[in-house]
Amino acid sequence: MITKIIHEEKIQKAKKYVEKGESFVIVTHVTPDGDALGSSLGLYHFLTTYGKDNVTVIVPNEFPSFYRWMPGAKDIVIHEKYPDFAEQLIHDADVIFCLDFNEPKRIEKLAPAVIASEGRKVMIDHHLNPTDFCRVTMSYPEMSSTSEMIFRFICRMGMFDLMSKEAAVCIYTGMMTDTGSFTYNSNKPEIYTIVSELIKKGIDKDLIYRKVFQVYSESRLRMQGYVLYEKMKIYPEHHAALITLSKEELDRFHYKTGDTEGFVNMPLSIEGVTFSVFIREDRDYIKVSLRSVGDFPCNQFACQYFNGGGHKNASGGEFFGSLEDAVATFEKGLKEFNPNKIEEIEKLA
Repeated sequence: MITKIIHEEKIQKAKKYVEKGESFVIVTHVTPDGDALGSSLGLYHFLTTYGKDNVTVIVPNEFPSFYRWMPGAKDIVIHEKYPDFAEQLIHDADVIFCLDFNEPKRIEKLAPAVIASEGRKVMIDHHLNPTDFCRVTMSYPEMSSTSEMIFRFICRMGMFDLMSKEAAVCIYTGMMTDTGSFTYNSNKPEIYTIVSELIKKGIDKDLIYRKVFQVYSESRLRMQGYVLYEKMKIYPEHHAALITLSKEELDRFHYKTGDTEGFVNMPLSIEGVTFSVFIREDRDYIKVSLRSVGDFPCNQFACQYFNGGGHKNASGGEFFGSLEDAVATFEKGLKEFNPNKIEEIEKLA
């Protein structure tokens, strides 16, 4: 038995949209990760199985190649490639599902079209402090992933039988990737009840793992070796680690979207390291990924120093400036926000 976490009135309102809507658009955040794609494609397959013929997943930009195998991925519309087509679909939609993001800026250039659309908007997300831009907002930060929420949403509508194997594959992929293969944000028994139900739908969880995590290119593995040997700095007094990569270094290893996924987790395998940050130079800004173990709230660190947020043990942020200045901000934060000072954590909680 799974606890009824999502409020009933929200379920019923969204269910009416599902029942009466004819054209649906599902939108997720920039640089889509496994949970963004898994939740979006999981909902996509459910809606098509339910009998909806006009359903489209739209993402702001390209997603990693190791997610292209996912059922339905080939039909995703990438706004960066087809902006006019994507924006027309949004304009014409009866219902717009906003998944795995909680404020318009997270979809960047898609935001104006989504905000302007008269379609009924439904947010399903698990990040803190959602903004009020949707008619229905289902935001539950205690959930492991948005994919878990899609599973719960379908079940609460009484439509579990309409969850196809393809939907189950996508939902499991999102849950697996957003918990680091169930190594963080994943200690609640109901998560494994859900996984059990997905397996009953026919998924092969071992194959899904291999398709996501064991398909790296030679240049990606060489970049990983370079990062560990040359670019990882340990701060023993703070039980912290930092990895940085410049645009030039990324180009040297023929970087493709998704190649650095998981790098931020690697230092946490070092005994005594409880906080890890990866700072990567992107086209227009510096991307910051943060991970922690135990009670250290890396989301509060992200919020205070990198205009970001997320979950206690997994969060992200951004920095506008040079790579050197971003590193200096991180080191300043380490001194002010020490993972070892429990009283500091409690004061900022």
